[in-house]
Parts: sequence; structure tokens; C-alpha cells
Amino acid sequence: MDMDEALTRPSDRPSDRKGGPAAAPFPQALIDSFRARPELPAFEHRSRPISRGKVLELIGRCADGLRAAGLGPGRSVAVATDVTPEGFALLMAAYLAGCRVTGVRSGMTPAHLAYVLSDGIDAVVADETGASPELLNAAGGRPVLRLGPDLLDAHPAHKGELIAQGRPGDIALVTLTSGSTGRPKGCTQTYGTLGLNWAWQPARWTDRTARLAAGYERFLLFGTLSSLVISEHLALCLLGGGTAVIPEPPLVFPQVFERHRITASVMTVPRLYHVLDVLRTDPIDTSSLRVLLVAGSPLAPHRLAEAARRLGPVVHQGYGQTETGMISLLTPDDMAEWPEQVYDSVGRAWSGVEISVRAPEGRPVPVGTTGEVWVRTDSAMVGYWKDEEQTGEVLREGWVRTRDVGHLDDRGFLRLTGRARDVVIINAVLYYTGAIERALAAHPDVDEAYVVAAPDEATGEAAHAFVVPAEGREPGLAALRALVAAELGEACVPATISVVTQVPVAASGKPDKRALLSRVPGTTAGS
Repeated sequence: MDMDEALTRPSDRPSDRKGGPAAAPFPQALIDSFRARPELPAFEHRSRPISRGKVLELIGRCADGLRAAGLGPGRSVAVATDVTPEGFALLMAAYLAGCRVTGVRSGMTPAHLAYVLSDGIDAVVADETGASPELLNAAGGRPVLRLGPDLLDAHPAHKGELIAQGRPGDIALVTLTSGSTGRPKGCTQTYGTLGLNWAWQPARWTDRTARLAAGYERFLLFGTLSSLVISEHLALCLLGGGTAVIPEPPLVFPQVFERHRITASVMTVPRLYHVLDVLRTDPIDTSSLRVLLVAGSPLAPHRLAEAARRLGPVVHQGYGQTETGMISLLTPDDMAEWPEQVYDSVGRAWSGVEISVRAPEGRPVPVGTTGEVWVRTDSAMVGYWKDEEQTGEVLREGWVRTRDVGHLDDRGFLRLTGRARDVVIINAVLYYTGAIERALAAHPDVDEAYVVAAPDEATGEAAHAFVVPAEGREPGLAALRALVAAELGEACVPATISVVTQVPVAASGKPDKRALLSRVPGTTAGS
């Protein structure tokens, strides 16, 4: 049995072993849901409501245009659109047609665009925003379809049923990584695995999923439709009967919550820190919020506690990857039940997810023992696009190696201690930078802490720390060094500790450690 078969065979999948209704072909569940309640608003785009019936019409017209261009099962499209109802309709139409879809983000470099579009793409579809000169140049001689004139305008009316044509074993989606370490990798999912995604099948929702969806009455939609995180939570909103709110830019946080009475939002840790900084001085009404899900990078326990105090019992900490979707979730109920025990965790395994902590050779380790986090879930990727070596490294007999390090406690809460590759090797001994960051962030004078590794003539590598002070505080560097030494040993004490007012943020919304590395004397980001 090959790796793809092992990942998709029903008898090996967690939720199939538990039983439950069969999954509708992707994305038929959404089409059927919209058809059942066509009058409900699906989107509120710049204060203008767009009904589910209207979105179905847009999907049908886009699907007609794609078919007219010869695009269907076995064909591939690169999609570049802004966050709009029309952009969403185009994506759903491409999936209905059974195409392989590669989402193209704004801001990709010309080199990355050329690499992505040269690899088996049959056509490029873009709206006015997505059709940048760089994209058009990278497309070369490939057909470029304009969302407005070539699809919607050329097909003003759609008649007939909208039926999913995707074949279960075909690749449905190629989600690109950032490419920060070179060329972007493509995480691939089949129509079969997307059809088993926790968010896209309401007939299979657990009580936990349904409770979460109930808070998505007005979901703030921003960023990019090519993000797997955004896709999952947008599906949760729409299939739960909610409205995706797309405000007029620019978005100003946290004022956007008050202005649009937002009930749910997903954001990165740096954005949450900004929200908390603003709320310390500005009396902004955030009482409409019911779910604020924070993910993407480690969240210091004391900042999570502050968020819960300032925003109320709405803050959720999620953990996931493009390769797997959401892995675990820490909820307000968890924090209320175990207030002293779980703030340093990323919660418990999400619906349909199995978590196993393993030793380097792949052997499961006992509860409480630190190791690499492995994950098994129905909707995991089936591999990296045309990269058998990396696929073989990450996928193991139906499990995904996350490359994250952590441990499970006896209640099933997962605590992460760093990335398997986010390490510093001092005098030939490996240390995880995440542990040093947590030690520094535990000091009352520190709000945030980040550690990078740089070459060192004396020790091979050395740790270099950057800390953001707590409001009105001035961290003493000697005290910080003493704290790390007491917690982790003298070898882990950073060679330098720099106090900064804020940390640079990468395009992904995560702290930009490459930019921090370039600030270490004698080092550049490319080292």
C-alpha cells in the first residue's frame, strides 16, 4: 500500500472508525446548505449584504465560464483574487468543476510566481486586484481569465444544478507555504480528504464543533482566501448559518470589532498583542465578541491571561498547520475549569484528530515525556506537490510529523516546547529556543521574548534574545540572564539580550525571526 492510499483509506481514519454519516462530495455540502436557505446573508461586503442565493448564482456563472474554457477534472487553475464574495464564488466553482486549484497570494515575489505558474498550471484566473503585472508576466503564454469580463460578464445567467464533479483521488488544492526558506512548498489535498475536513461537513460536526460554530454569527473575514486557516473558519461560519463580514479597508484593530459588531475572528499572536496594547488605554467596546481564536505562533501564558481578562471568556488558542488543518484548541471552558494548569498549553486534540508524541525513532513516549508531535486526521495533506523526499520525511504510515516538540499531560492537553528545527547547538549540545523564550517571558518585566541562533566562534552557535518590555517596565538584563540560568542552566543563557519596542512581523503574520537574526552583530538574515 502506498503513502497516499494509507492516508485516505477509510478504515485507517479516526472519524471513520467512530462511524457517522457519509461525507458529501466536496464542496457539495456548502452548495446544498446555501440552496436550503437562499435568503440568508452569506457575506456583508463593505456594508452590502450578499445572500446565499446570490452567491450560488455567482458560483454557477463562474462554473459556466470555467467549463467554457475547457477546465474541469484533471485540469489545473491558479487563482488570484481579493477577499470578496466573487473571489469565494470562483474558488467554489473551480472545486465544483473538479479542477486542481492553487491559491496565489498577493505579495509573492516574481521568482516565486514564475516557479508556481510554470509547474503544470493550465490557466490563471484573477480579479482586478490579483491581476498584477508580476502575475501576468509570470503567466507567460498560459491563458489568463479575468473574473469579471471572462467569467461573470460573459455568463450573465446560470441554469441547472450545481453538482460537485471532483474525483475523490484527484488533487483538489495546492496550498503554498511562505517560501521563506527558498521555493514555496505546495501542501496537497485530494477531493476525498477535503470532503472529510472537520469544518466542511456539518452532518459530521461534533458537539464541540457545533458550539464553536454558534459563535460565528458575524465572522470577520480578511487576509487571503488561499489560506487553509481562513478557509476552515469561513466554512464554519457559512455552514453554521453565519455571515462573513468583509469591511471597507483599512482594518483597524480592535475598533473593527465595535464598528461591525463582530462575533468571531481569527488572528495571529502579534495582532492580539496589538489589540491588548490598544485596550490598555482606549475604551473600545468588544462585547459583541464570542470567539477570538488566536494561532500561528506561541502565545505567552501571561498574555493569554491578560486577553481573557480584557476580552472576557471568548479567547481560544488554536494550534494547527497547513499540512493538517487545526490540531488542537484551548477553550474558555478549559481555562475556567483548570485556571492554574492549562494557560501554557494549546488545548486538547480537535474533533477527528489524534495526537501522538514520539521519540526520534518514531516510538510513542509516555504521557508527560517530551518528543516530536505526530498527528493523524482525515483531512491531512497527501503530500508536498512533486516533492517525494519531503513527503517521505513528513508522512509516516498515515501520520503527519509536525516537526514541533512538546508533551501531553494526563488530561490530554498539549504543551509545545519548540520547533524540532528551531534549536541552538552550543558546544555540540542541542537546546530548543522555545524553552529559552518561555523562561524569559515568565519575567514580570517582559511581555514577549524571541530567541534566534547565530554562529559563534567559541561555542559553534549562540543564542541571541530579543525582549519586548511589559508596559511601564524596564527589564534588568542581569536578572533575565539569572532567570534563564536558574531555569535551564548556564549554557542556555543568551549571548546577547536586546530590548526592543516591537518585533518585526513576516508576511504570514508571525514574528519574523529572520529579520531578528539580521540584527545580531556580524550576522545577516541569510546566514
